[in-house]
Amino acid sequence: MDNLNLPAFFINDSLIQWKTINNEKPKSQCTKSCLPGSRKVPGNTIYFCCYGCIPCSEGEISNTSDNENCRRCPDHERPNDNKTQCVPKLLEFLSYSDHVISLIALLGSISLLTVTAVILGIFIRYQGTPIVRANNKNMSFVLLVSIMLSFLCVFLFLGRPVDSTCILRQICTGLLLSVSISSLLAKTIMVYMAFEATKPGSVWRTWTGVKLPNCVLLICTSVQVVICMSWVTLCPPFQELDTHSYTEKIIVQCNEGSDLWFYSVLGYMGILAAVSFITAFLARTLPDSFNEAKYITFSMLVFCSVWIAMIPAYLSTRGKYTVAVEIFAILTSNAGLLGCIFFPKCYIILCRPEQNTKSYIMSRTA
Repeated sequence: MDNLNLPAFFINDSLIQWKTINNEKPKSQCTKSCLPGSRKVPGNTIYFCCYGCIPCSEGEISNTSDNENCRRCPDHERPNDNKTQCVPKLLEFLSYSDHVISLIALLGSISLLTVTAVILGIFIRYQGTPIVRANNKNMSFVLLVSIMLSFLCVFLFLGRPVDSTCILRQICTGLLLSVSISSLLAKTIMVYMAFEATKPGSVWRTWTGVKLPNCVLLICTSVQVVICMSWVTLCPPFQELDTHSYTEKIIVQCNEGSDLWFYSVLGYMGILAAVSFITAFLARTLPDSFNEAKYITFSMLVFCSVWIAMIPAYLSTRGKYTVAVEIFAILTSNAGLLGCIFFPKCYIILCRPEQNTKSYIMSRTA
């Protein structure tokens, strides 16, 4: 019991001499601390002070030492390079100025728009000549105007998309391409009707004139108008922020609203193109001073090839590259229509004016 009367025992930490650098107190652990940006994992021993360190997983951060768990960043943020804090994600869309694709699209659209405007001016200037009047000049004017507006639609695909541009880019493209194909179908039918009307007692004589091509254009375009208006009313396209496809950026894109309506517009456009191609192919050998059907055949072949190739490319790309695929399809298909149909006529008008006379055409048909 005498031990109870002993004096108290005190330890003065400042007087202890540790065999460490700068006389630091040794830590009761067998590994170094896990730095920010990493987390602890259990070691292979039974001692809790022995553990390993691994970097935080993709999309996670750790801003203190010896964290047992990393924290995931919000959808609109991403980890920095050291995985120590969350920083805002970059926004990605096909802007007007910060990508070579935009520059190519702008130059291509403006150049083709200028060429189309020049051709339209030539046709207006020489609208009374036989070459321009062949196969309904009004349909040629409609086709040229629709091609010009299609080139202008490229500007709807550039810049940050919003709800209004998401709606306009799809609706305008579908309608204008349908107008172009419908006018080509009307011109092809006129070739066939004009040939059949020359036969004695033909019932097709009553169908020749401006009414038939106007009806074909109106009916074929009206179907696409109904499809587009139903799409906008029921499931309109809208702006969408894709935060999950990439960890370092947010894709600002257009959600089509409904894949069914989107492919309905493309499908109807494909049906029109197929019918126009078949009709032009069957009428390509009909005798005529300037049989436009063979040029329509080539133009529809180019048009169908471009849009068939576009579908797998559209489905396999994301973000701004998906938009670039659509722009390429619009520019290429309309350039095919412009080159196959109007360049031969412009060549005759400007370089072979002796072939653009009534006497020359009458000698060819005689």
